[in-house]
Amino acid sequence: MPIPVITRNRIGTPRFKSKKNPIQSYTTKYVNGNIAVFDKHIKLPKLGLVRMAKSLEVEGRMMHVTVRRNPAGKYFVFILVEAEVEPHEKAGTCVGIDVGLTDFATLSDGTVYGNTRFFRTLEKKLTKAQVILSRRQIGSANWQKQKRKVARLHEKIANKRKDMLDKISTDKEAS
Repeated sequence: MPIPVITRNRIGTPRFKSKKNPIQSYTTKYVNGNIAVFDKHIKLPKLGLVRMAKSLEVEGRMMHVTVRRNPAGKYFVFILVEAEVEPHEKAGTCVGIDVGLTDFATLSDGTVYGNTRFFRTLEKKLTKAQVILSRRQIGSANWQKQKRKVARLHEKIANKRKDMLDKISTDKEAS
C-alpha cells in the first residue's frame, strides 16, 4: 500500500473512478511546468509531491504523465518524453531458433535453454490462494486483501518469465 501524500488540503493516492475497467490509470498533460521530477519525488497536479523510486533520468521535453495502478496494488508513473534517439547497430551474426516443449529454445549453434516452467513452481501457492479467495464474501475487506495476494502471485510468475526472456535475449555468448 503506498504511503498517503499530504500537501495543501490534499491527501492520498489517485482515485480511479471505474471499478469495472481493469486498467486503473489517469493521464495529465505537461502544461506550464505543472509536472516536475526531483531525486525521490515527482510533482503532479491534484496530488502534489509524490514519493517515487526513479529508475531513469528524464531527458528531453516532457509531453504527459500517466499514473497507473496494477492489480497487485502497486503504482507506476510513466513519463512520455520527446527526445533524440541514436540508431542501434545490428549484430553481425544470424542464429536460427527452434522453440520446443521440453527445452525452451535450441539455437543453431547448439546452445540449449531449459524450460523452467515458472507456473508449475508456484501452482500450489496460487491454487491455495484462489481457493481462499473463492470462499471470501465478494467485496469485503478480506476479499480485497486476498485478491491482491492472488494478483501478486500472478505478477511474480510474469516477472520470472520476463526476467528469463530478457537474460536470454541479451546473452552475449549465444550471439
